[in-house]
Amino acid sequence: MCGIVGLFTKDRSLEPELGRLMAQMLVAMTDRGPDSTGFAVYGGAEPGEVKLTIRGPAGTDFVELTDSLASVAAPPLAVHDNHAVIAVAQDREAEARDELSRRPNISVVSFGRSMEVFKEVGLPSEVSKRFGLASMRGSHGIGHTRMATESAVTTQGAHPFTTGMDECLVHNGSLSNHNQVRRGLIRQGLSFQTDNDSEVAAGYLTWKMREGATLTQALESSLDALDGFYTFVVGTETGFGVLRDPIACKPAVMAETDRWVAFGTEYRALVNLPDIEKATVWEPEPAKVYTWERNSGERHG
Repeated sequence: MCGIVGLFTKDRSLEPELGRLMAQMLVAMTDRGPDSTGFAVYGGAEPGEVKLTIRGPAGTDFVELTDSLASVAAPPLAVHDNHAVIAVAQDREAEARDELSRRPNISVVSFGRSMEVFKEVGLPSEVSKRFGLASMRGSHGIGHTRMATESAVTTQGAHPFTTGMDECLVHNGSLSNHNQVRRGLIRQGLSFQTDNDSEVAAGYLTWKMREGATLTQALESSLDALDGFYTFVVGTETGFGVLRDPIACKPAVMAETDRWVAFGTEYRALVNLPDIEKATVWEPEPAKVYTWERNSGERHG
């Protein structure tokens, strides 16, 4: 039993409020996932740059770290507790990753032009405060509160899982064929950091989109490829998607106004959103893909 949330703004005037609203949504899901908390925020992008969110032990001096990487990385864009966001030239990303891999206590959490991912063991209120979620701004974001059922409670095991540029996924449920799918994806060149089934779902979508599928098409394909019970909320640089399995035994609710669209495992995650009383509220149908694109705000599905 986990809690997942997502918020996609259609009105750009809401972007400064994204983090504050998401923090409230995550805290509302505390009893569904008290073990660990994570979230992805999609903010501004600079041409020719890739943002790497990195994690280190408590007390890591990220300024000193990036000083030692001066040939490939600029000083931190932001430091959030034991995470930091650094920018590298897009054509030097591989070089920066190689340099970071030489530092055994530093790990790359995510990479993207606009995406930043933060996750840690702890209650939603604590983790949100540690990383300063309430002050973050962005166009859209997804989040997760985890109650571990099949693997250890670790930072690596926390959601969101990301396996591609500006792509991440949160998941409530369990996949029964993830080991088989993982082996196939590894043959396709993907790599995985954990044995978590949710990371396999993220990897599958990454692979399909690398092959040319849209987010909608990738989610539709996953209905045949992934066995089990699940609700997925997915973020891309410009997109936001939701999918429930054909049985849809996990709770889910969505709401939409002309300013935003939101997802929550339960309605209480949505009650503090602006003008919620005017929103169209519905339960997403089983095996039906819902997606929105940032550039148009259009809904598909």
